[in-house]
Amino acid sequence: MTSSTFSAPTAGLAHVSVDAAGDVSTTPPTVAATPVAAARDVSIEDLAAKIRAGDRSTLARAITLVESKKPDHQAKARALVQALLPHTGRAHRVGITGVPGVGKSTTIDQLGANLTAAGHKVAVLAVDPSSTRTGGSILGDKTRMAKLAVDRNAFIRPSPSSGTLGGVAAKTRETMLLCEAAGFDVILVETVGVGQSETTVAGMVDFFLVLMLPGAGDELQGIKKGVLEIADMIAVNKSDGDNAVRARAAASEYRAALNIMAAKSATWTPPVVLISGLADQGLDAMWEQVEIHRGKLTASGEYAERRRVQQVEWMWSMLEERLMQALRHDPRVAGRLGTLESGVRDGTVSASLAVDEIAGLLGI
Repeated sequence: MTSSTFSAPTAGLAHVSVDAAGDVSTTPPTVAATPVAAARDVSIEDLAAKIRAGDRSTLARAITLVESKKPDHQAKARALVQALLPHTGRAHRVGITGVPGVGKSTTIDQLGANLTAAGHKVAVLAVDPSSTRTGGSILGDKTRMAKLAVDRNAFIRPSPSSGTLGGVAAKTRETMLLCEAAGFDVILVETVGVGQSETTVAGMVDFFLVLMLPGAGDELQGIKKGVLEIADMIAVNKSDGDNAVRARAAASEYRAALNIMAAKSATWTPPVVLISGLADQGLDAMWEQVEIHRGKLTASGEYAERRRVQQVEWMWSMLEERLMQALRHDPRVAGRLGTLESGVRDGTVSASLAVDEIAGLLGI
């Protein structure tokens, strides 16, 4: 956690913050709403100016504003993103995924520390699952990235999903833009690694890295084909020490698997590398591949085209979310939704018939 005055709420826990001197302090969870109010009461021009100046406190408050579900907050967040749009788009956007236990947080912590030491400013956005009871983040990645948590050139922000992955996708995109406007030139988006989030995050980044574990034999059977199809690189983590032999065998298995799949890019063949996030081995070579990828795709025009496609997909994603909100609150259907849901739940009304009736009420 590098925000000087705010951290995202974690259900049932105190908020932990780190000031400019690196001192850690905690405050009760009840202060979580304060940054929204603070951002709401400041003009768009002032918010944008402070974010462009790299004010970390304002950045954290603006992200909270973006994540708010209140209509007036959402309207102001949209205006803020629009104002900052000309100052975005220059960062490396890298998605990182892997099954739980593969060492994502450790690897990101060390990779981020290496990048800041090399002069980069790194923002880590964790697409974090959330409690179905309170909506709070579960993983608490800020407390698991000890190096970046006290690094003045790093910023960590977990975004609770609140049960809706599409909503997180939209908010993560907007958060990415805010961080870019604040001067962060590397954006690392960490996914949960247990579902559809991989595909969603891969659709908003320039490079998608998949972390794997050594011992590919039985594990290879559990690899989702879809994850390999969207990977720009596979990194076998925990490849040091006694795992070295198993890691090399795993890398061979993954290369073979990639060779029989259609490449998603005509100018890039996903490499398989061996790393150890804990021992800081192979991370520099891994990042070099990210930069080589950007150079090749930029030269071919694919890099810019991918960004353009992602922007249009973002528009449709947000439109679908807005339409769903409008539908649920439309007075023409509000009186029937409860009855239709009950009928579908009880099995007395088919889902297709319920949809037909709702569409008929809307005239579509």
